[in-house]
Amino acid sequence: MLLLPLASLLVPVLLLRRVPRKKRKVAWQLIVPLFAGVALGIFGSAAGDTAALADRGVSADAVVVSADYSSTNHCELRTVDGRDISPSLAESDGCLDSTTKGAELRVRYDPEGVASPDDGHTSSNGVLLATLFGAAVVMGTWGGVRQSKWDRAYGGA
Repeated sequence: MLLLPLASLLVPVLLLRRVPRKKRKVAWQLIVPLFAGVALGIFGSAAGDTAALADRGVSADAVVVSADYSSTNHCELRTVDGRDISPSLAESDGCLDSTTKGAELRVRYDPEGVASPDDGHTSSNGVLLATLFGAAVVMGTWGGVRQSKWDRAYGGA
């Protein structure tokens, strides 16, 4: 997840260029795609889960079998008819501090167990993802143009 955004920052520095090593610099605009790429990886994974649940998710009443509140809340769930729901319900998806063992929740889950279940109130963050992608493209292009101008200054070297 970090490799491609990091490459957008390191390639202009490490690429074989005519610019003398001591005169090499990186356009600050290339740092934005680094952070935007990491954020796209994090939020894109959650958006993928939401899309998978919208496509093949099943809504069901579930019972909390166990709840772990150690670092972030995770609730192990089972449908009312006894089928396990995998993976566990995360805090951001509806496993709150007030959720106790034996509580009944209405959840949407993936019967194949690929996507994480949610309580049906989570959003896909589409606007955020589009904004991050746009920022990465615009700032990466601007930084690339600046790098190119600096490289042309040493064209005769």
